[in-house]
Amino acid sequence: MELQWQLCSETNLALFFPKPITLDKQRQCWALADIINQMPEVTEVVIGMNTLSVFTLSLTWTELQTFEKTLSALLDDIPSKTINGKHVEIPVHYGGKYGPDLAAMAKALNISVEDVVNLHTEATYTVYFIGFQPGFPYLGGLSESLYFPRHAIPRTQVPAGSVGIGGEQTGVYPFESPGGWQLLGQTDMALFDLTKDSPTLLSAGDTLKFTAIDIHE
Repeated sequence: MELQWQLCSETNLALFFPKPITLDKQRQCWALADIINQMPEVTEVVIGMNTLSVFTLSLTWTELQTFEKTLSALLDDIPSKTINGKHVEIPVHYGGKYGPDLAAMAKALNISVEDVVNLHTEATYTVYFIGFQPGFPYLGGLSESLYFPRHAIPRTQVPAGSVGIGGEQTGVYPFESPGGWQLLGQTDMALFDLTKDSPTLLSAGDTLKFTAIDIHE
C-alpha cells in the first residue's frame, strides 16, 4: 500500500502507516511530528499508533492542496527519531479479583496462567504515545502469543490500575472507566498524579516492564 496523506476535513489530514505496527514506523511518526509542528499552517499534530493527524489553520482549497503536496514530499525520505526515555517497572497483582480475564484467556490460548504471566512480564515494552485517558500508555512489544481480541461487549467499569490486553496491545488504565480489554491484573502504581511536576508517569519513548507481585487463581 502506498503511503499517502488522507484529507479528513477542511482542517485535518491523516497519515496511516500500513500494518504491522512497528517501533521503526513509530520513530518515523515522532520525527515527522517534529518537522510538521514547525510549519506555519499547523495548529497541532497528534501522534497515534503508527499514525499522525495534522490540524491546520483555516486554509483555502488551493492552500490546502499546496500544503498536502508539502506534506507528501516528506514521505519521499522519512527521517527517524529515537527517544531515549526512562525505564519504569510496574508491579502487578495477576489474576483473581485483580485480573478476572486471566484464567479464561489462558484457557482460550491453550497455555497455563503462569505461561501468560511469564510472557507478559518477560517483554520490554516501548511507550508509543499517551492517549485515551491522561497517562494511558499505548505500548509496543507484546508477544504475538498473547494477541487476543477485546470483549465484544465492553465492561461499564474497569478499575483504575487495571492491566489488560486488547488485540495486539497491552496497557494500564490510569482511572476507572468503561473498557473492553482483557484484564490480566492490577497495579497500585499511579500513572497520573496532579501533585507532581510531571503528572504523567510515562511519556512517548519510555520503556517499561511488568513484574509479578503474585498470581491469584
